[in-house]
Amino acid sequence: MATPQPSRTQQKQLEPWRNAGEKPYVRVEKVTKRFGDFTAVDDVSLSIYRGEFFSLLGGSGSGKTTLLRMLAGFEQPTEGKIFIDGVDMSDVPPYERPVNMMFQSYALFPHMSVESNIAFGLQQDRVPKAEIRDRVAEMLELVQLSPFAKRRPHQLSGGQRQRVALARALVKKPKLLLLDEPLGALDKKLREKTQFELVNIQEKVGITFVIVTHDQEEAMTMSSRIAVMNKGYIAQVGTPTEIYEYPNTRMVAEFIGSVNIFEGRVVESEPDHSLIRSDEAACDLYVSHPAHIGVGTACWVAVRPEKIAISKEPPLGGEPGRNQTAGVVKEIAYLGDVSIYDVDLDTGKRVRVTAPNLTRRTEMPITWEDRVYLSWRPFAGSVLTE
Repeated sequence: MATPQPSRTQQKQLEPWRNAGEKPYVRVEKVTKRFGDFTAVDDVSLSIYRGEFFSLLGGSGSGKTTLLRMLAGFEQPTEGKIFIDGVDMSDVPPYERPVNMMFQSYALFPHMSVESNIAFGLQQDRVPKAEIRDRVAEMLELVQLSPFAKRRPHQLSGGQRQRVALARALVKKPKLLLLDEPLGALDKKLREKTQFELVNIQEKVGITFVIVTHDQEEAMTMSSRIAVMNKGYIAQVGTPTEIYEYPNTRMVAEFIGSVNIFEGRVVESEPDHSLIRSDEAACDLYVSHPAHIGVGTACWVAVRPEKIAISKEPPLGGEPGRNQTAGVVKEIAYLGDVSIYDVDLDTGKRVRVTAPNLTRRTEMPITWEDRVYLSWRPFAGSVLTE
């Protein structure tokens, strides 16, 4: 049975940023943060909507953590303003903001039990004991730690400690939860499992999450939208699909996943396609979207490795000389589910291809030093102008 697709109204609810009438829950207006002569965040404007799981993604020094700390109130903008739920946060100290923050270190009290760690913030706020008991029990149930309520942090696994820290942050019912590399201390398998747990918890509580991460896979898995940051500015904001499939610059294309980038010049720029002549690729690159630049303009075409077909025989169909090239296999990496091939074209350009392992390794027909043919469909490429 086919899965029913959401209606347009439901889609707007799922993606409020596409609704012109929807007001941002968090609004960052032309925010700059300088530390002496160093500009950590450079003229950033950003809108985050209620109920989003929003990621600030970037490498070291990109400004993502500084921006998160300004949302929390731990740093003040040098210029610009931050609004949360329509309220200007300029003069609001951290402890009065409707925000809670979960740190990478978790910062649990080692001498307290799990339930006492979760209750600590409520006790500081002098919440009635009966309400504290009920809210802590609710959080323990949410993060599936009720059987561990009396244990100390050292008696828990890394993933369990992470959930205690999350419960402690959520129990105060913040309007906005900020997460600073929350999964960085977990091993790969546990991190992957916890990503889905975090998303499920966020959907249940309905609180807006803003997470800082340098892990592209983590951001792609959990986020409703991603802001890719670079050198203090936002390079692109979009859904995981938009960021991956339609990067707006070479920087974004190269930062998110693996990509092949071919240099060339536009020879056709039509409403429904672009044609780029590339000496580097040794073929013309036909892309099924407009380049929005004039004929003769230098540009680049990005093609993801998994979108390239590899074969020892010339491809059937397609137009010869378009999106078809050839080379010699120089490197192979076997990863179980897929194999990665590095192919040197006749021009000297190295191209990476990712192919699913549909047969056993011993039966694979392509090996080192084989001459192979590469091809891809018109929709596989993205034209980049910077």
